[in-house]
Amino acid sequence: MASSNFVDYVKIFCRSGKGGAGSAHMRREKFVPKGGPDGGDGGRGGHVIIKGSRNHWTLLHLKFQRHIFAGHGMSGGAQGSFGSQGEDKTIFVPLGTIAKNAETGEVICEITEEGQEFVLAPGGKGGRGNMHFKTSTNQTPRYAQPGLEGIEVAVILELKVLADVGLVGFPNAGKSTLLSVVSAAKPEIADYPFTTLVPNLGIVNYRDYKSFVMADIPGIIEGASDGKGLGLRFLRHIERNSILLFLVPADADDIAKEYQILLNELKMYNPELLDKQRLLAISKCDLLDDELIAEIKHQLPEIPYTFISSVANLGITELKDMIWKALDESNKDMID
Repeated sequence: MASSNFVDYVKIFCRSGKGGAGSAHMRREKFVPKGGPDGGDGGRGGHVIIKGSRNHWTLLHLKFQRHIFAGHGMSGGAQGSFGSQGEDKTIFVPLGTIAKNAETGEVICEITEEGQEFVLAPGGKGGRGNMHFKTSTNQTPRYAQPGLEGIEVAVILELKVLADVGLVGFPNAGKSTLLSVVSAAKPEIADYPFTTLVPNLGIVNYRDYKSFVMADIPGIIEGASDGKGLGLRFLRHIERNSILLFLVPADADDIAKEYQILLNELKMYNPELLDKQRLLAISKCDLLDDELIAEIKHQLPEIPYTFISSVANLGITELKDMIWKALDESNKDMID
């Protein structure tokens, strides 16, 4: 997906429809010159609805459609006929989208499943017709209720990428190269920092026709949790991943230190991220000999790790095995 086509933040203005007015009509026929009230109810105003869709991967389609207006309900009519409801407006969003009130910042809803719906702005209720107000002491009420006004609300939509595995690392750690090797994704790759400016998703095929989704999260820099670089925008995509795969290149000055810096940025942004299962891959291991690998092993944190080289295709099968084992354990924990 081209970076210019990936939109993960939009602000929209929603307005639901006004309810239709009730009718104050009196029954008048050839042989019934003074019939009673027969005014029908007004129709409900249209809702503004948000709905999850697997066919959408970005909020791009909302970038230039900032105003969403639902239809108004129709007025009631004679002979107790009800007015038609206003047209609902449905906003389709990718899974992993959060809707927030733009003024208060309060989370309105989270869309994580296909077909999941939530009414952002309910339509105004239709007014009741005069036939509801007939009593023993007032046989001919000549009044009816007006419809209620619709609701106006400004909403912020934020997309947090949904994936089984999220790649976490500094710029130029080899995340995009790894994703291109293990999946059919074609992220932009170059030998300079911040090549990746938006998340890339890839489906990784495993044994026996199994598969999982891997997300290449744009590189994190030290201070990202304070908003340095594009840190906050990058970090929110990590929240939705089941497993975090830390990628540290073998030519780093201090592999353990880089891992701790990355871990600290996640902790500063959201401490709950530390509850996710963590894996470590040492990339570019084709630069190492057996002696150096043995020396590095003594410095690594106590989490599952493996050595890989995306370019030389070394350790890729072992990496997939490690990830699948972690996913299997994670799924069992959720069931328990």
